Amino acid sequence: MSWITCRLPFSLAIAFGRGLARAAWFFISARRRKRTVENIRACLSVDAATAKNIAKASVLNFGNILIEVLRFPVLKNTMKSHVKIVGLEHLQNYIQSAGGRGGVIMTSHSDNWELMGGAFAQYGIPLVGVAKKQKSAGADKFINEFRTGIGMHITYHSGVREMYRLLDEGWFIGLIMDQDVSRHDGVIVKFFNRATNYVTGAASMSRFKGVPIFPAFMHRNPDGTHTLEVQPPLFVERTKDKRADIFEMTQKLATLTENHIHQYPAEWFWLHDRW
Repeated sequence: MSWITCRLPFSLAIAFGRGLARAAWFFISARRRKRTVENIRACLSVDAATAKNIAKASVLNFGNILIEVLRFPVLKNTMKSHVKIVGLEHLQNYIQSAGGRGGVIMTSHSDNWELMGGAFAQYGIPLVGVAKKQKSAGADKFINEFRTGIGMHITYHSGVREMYRLLDEGWFIGLIMDQDVSRHDGVIVKFFNRATNYVTGAASMSRFKGVPIFPAFMHRNPDGTHTLEVQPPLFVERTKDKRADIFEMTQKLATLTENHIHQYPAEWFWLHDRW
């Protein structure tokens, strides 16, 4: 499929992917579709019809993600015309002054998060993608070969010691922070004004190592290209109350993610029951 999609015109390949995603919508259980629409209505204060359209558009985005991942061998050479990074200077300035230390890049499941990692790598940012190990060994091998092929280094959630070592070596740890986690691994914050569990990895890592967090979010342009926006660095305070320091930053990151979703609601992964 990758060989074929790399040889199709981009617009035709994307249309094929969206067709697959459109068909997939009907295989999603009615219960899950209903729950997704209810979450959208509660979060965005929209009517049922609008919420359903947003839910469908969110599913269609998976077709875009699939095709762009399969086209990584082509995009590797054309990345700068496909993804424009706004605020890249925040990362570049930090690299010049950090004395060889890395940092944390925080993002969400919006637009094409797989492409975001490849874009950073191709723009010269040494990025570590933190992956969840797939149950299928074949699927795990497939996605990680494509990730490393476009320039990312991949580690798993369990590789915390490796992440700390890579930070000291100048790498940037990419963390996608907007999925629910077990109560042992997160803190309760407000997300769309609803209490939800939020992973603390970025705040904990930043506080422990004294490195900045760069919030970064990507959205798709009408012509099919993308704009990746990097925000100025954030630093976690180091007071005597470690839990409060981590909570405060985690709430701030949750709010930034929420603000981005309000701007581009159809590009977020609403199928995941965040609450």
